[in-house]
Amino acid sequence: MSASAAMPYFIKPSVNLDRSAKTEAYEQALMAIQANLEGETDATLKMATINCLLKTYLPYYYWVGFYVKSGERRLSVGPYQGTLGCLHISYDKGVCGRAAREEKTQIVPDTHALQQGTDHIACDPNSRSEIVVPVFGKDGALIAVFDVDSTLNNSFDEVDQKYLERLMKEVF
Repeated sequence: MSASAAMPYFIKPSVNLDRSAKTEAYEQALMAIQANLEGETDATLKMATINCLLKTYLPYYYWVGFYVKSGERRLSVGPYQGTLGCLHISYDKGVCGRAAREEKTQIVPDTHALQQGTDHIACDPNSRSEIVVPVFGKDGALIAVFDVDSTLNNSFDEVDQKYLERLMKEVF
């Protein structure tokens, strides 16, 4: 099955923010996430809440979600918001697989410039840039990756990386 390049009626195209507006949006989103997750221990509920609130506060988030570690070298789609996500991703494929394999944040300014099928998996042709952050449990082991796509090139930078790495560490 291949995805259509037509923008789904229920999804808004991305709107990039300058560094100042991005920082302010993250600060507001993190306060809302902390308030909503206070005392929460269920990982699935945490993931769903993070997706919802970040997509609400950051207008360049087109697709946002978690791919949860399932097996030795495979990720499976977890809670997300947006168009259909890939169901399974092996560690040797795509940006999510690389983030899991290297256990390091990946920022891709133009996903269409990557080798499709190996370096990037085009679950949705509207996704143009991406950030993927590894998520570690309390024991330090990888439990998931957090994936965000935008319909615009160059949406993600060190501001996103700083806030998302901090959030994943604080929550998980």
